[in-house]
Amino acid sequence: MNNKKKNSKENFFSRKQIQLLIVCVTMGFIIGYSYNQAKDNRDASSTNPELLEQEDSYREELIAQQERNKELSEETNALQEKIRKYEKSFVASKKDYTKLVEEAEDLRLLLGDLNSEGKGVRVTLQDGDYDPKSANPNDYIVHESHIFKLLNELKISGAQAIAINGQRVLANSYIHCNGPVITIDGKQHPAPFVIEAVGNSATFIASLNLNGGVVDQLLNDNIVVSVEEEQKLTMPKVKVES
Repeated sequence: MNNKKKNSKENFFSRKQIQLLIVCVTMGFIIGYSYNQAKDNRDASSTNPELLEQEDSYREELIAQQERNKELSEETNALQEKIRKYEKSFVASKKDYTKLVEEAEDLRLLLGDLNSEGKGVRVTLQDGDYDPKSANPNDYIVHESHIFKLLNELKISGAQAIAINGQRVLANSYIHCNGPVITIDGKQHPAPFVIEAVGNSATFIASLNLNGGVVDQLLNDNIVVSVEEEQKLTMPKVKVES
């Protein structure tokens, strides 16, 4: 009776051991198969030429972007240095900058964009007395050539603004003589012609009264000339017609 129980117990343990052995063998097989499969997948992906080519492409693109960023950074630094040099030059050339501003103001005055006020001269031109013995009465009339001589002398002498009979004369003004009247930019003005110039009055008078200068030439052409120094002349800016 005891022997039967002992044999059945031995058979029971042997069966459990066999089952455990089978389970262990199966698990080992599964683990080994999974490991080999994963290894094969890694090897396959690492040897895939398309994937390798794509990786190389990404790597080259990344390197190119890094090089471009480096170039842009160097360009930015160069521009910043250039700006600093400009700023230093502006500070160092303050006098030149001031001079340019003054020249710009002078140009605006010549263009009639600004009101002009200050010392200057007033020059009056009148037709001379007619001599019946003269064959040509035009020899006693103020012509545009006389006006141009006077205007040129005033401009050379530094006139900031010029007006004829109250009308501002601009850099592109058109002046034409038509008998006893002159036309300035389409507007007619009869004699006498009053030319006013804003600027250094002493310089104006000295240049106009030079021996053989403009005044002498006008007098030789039988034109009545008078030159007056003015302490204050006012010329409004040119109105733009809409």
